Amino acid sequence: MPRSLRSSRRRFLGGAVAGSAGLALGARELLQAPSAHAAGAERGGAGASHGGGVNGPMFAQGATVDYEANGFNPTDILRDFDLGRTSTMPDGRTLREWSITAVDKEIEVAPGVVFPAWTLNGRIPGPTLRCTEGDRLRVRFVNASEHPHTLHFHGIHPADMDGVPMVGRGVISPGEEFVYEFDAEPFGLHLFHCHVGPLAEHIARGMYGTFIIDPKQGRPPADEMVMVQHGYNTTLDAQGNQLYAVNGIPFAYMNEPIRVRVGELVRVYLVNILEYDPINSFHLHGNFFNYYPTGTSLTPAELTDTIMQAQGQRGICEMRFPTEGMFMFHAHKSEFAELGWMGFFEVTP
Repeated sequence: MPRSLRSSRRRFLGGAVAGSAGLALGARELLQAPSAHAAGAERGGAGASHGGGVNGPMFAQGATVDYEANGFNPTDILRDFDLGRTSTMPDGRTLREWSITAVDKEIEVAPGVVFPAWTLNGRIPGPTLRCTEGDRLRVRFVNASEHPHTLHFHGIHPADMDGVPMVGRGVISPGEEFVYEFDAEPFGLHLFHCHVGPLAEHIARGMYGTFIIDPKQGRPPADEMVMVQHGYNTTLDAQGNQLYAVNGIPFAYMNEPIRVRVGELVRVYLVNILEYDPINSFHLHGNFFNYYPTGTSLTPAELTDTIMQAQGQRGICEMRFPTEGMFMFHAHKSEFAELGWMGFFEVTP
């Protein structure tokens, strides 16, 4: 790890960081608050009963951010699949239409830590768009931000729909809008994000979402959920992240474990859009899963309990839990886990 990155995180953990947006709360205060368990009980969080299952100065057990003020909850994002507005085209195909708006918004990313985010539809991550291969897709992008942006979709589409500067419409300036239109192909798990420079900052500020194209024949019924792995460079110095998260908020699924049922097929659409770190990982405790890289095949590539993803890589994890109980999942890089990238599956009868 570069010395500058280590130093940045060390300063944050020591409680000495104050970012340009007034981010003055150090992680030592954030992660070691002695009254956190009681605070979680007063706020009714799941952390009041579970305490996260981790002892020591890792995080304030039961402490949560203000989801109502943020306007989104990671538990809701987990199973929020946006199928768009549908109609039938003259050729019989399905037309799906969405509207996505870029909005600058302050988000509480940890108790007392406010991050000046650039969001899509006011949340991090942005919406999860879902369609079927062969559908015609129409995405109206409105730039209500103070900064220029685009939407770049992973997948197959014409060059003038690629959402990059100097190609087609290119950059969408503040106050402008543009309609991206293309066919849904290939089937699989994809993503979309802003592609304006400095690219790392636009992504790190929150401008990304998940894009799922289902195969025409579908997949077996399952309890489906999306997990977007990312981080927060709260110092805004582009030197590394001080917090790590899945679906917007660090430790969200420690305080509110993900409930699934014994024996039920669980399908996780796992996306890595982490900036400032070259690789991320996903490890499941007490179980194995079938892994489908990019989701473009109906045959799994491996049976494992740990996978790695570079930025932009994604894959589908399918598992069944044979017994009830609390099963942890987290990044298998300890630093990421201890700074927010961990959670629990709560398996019930």
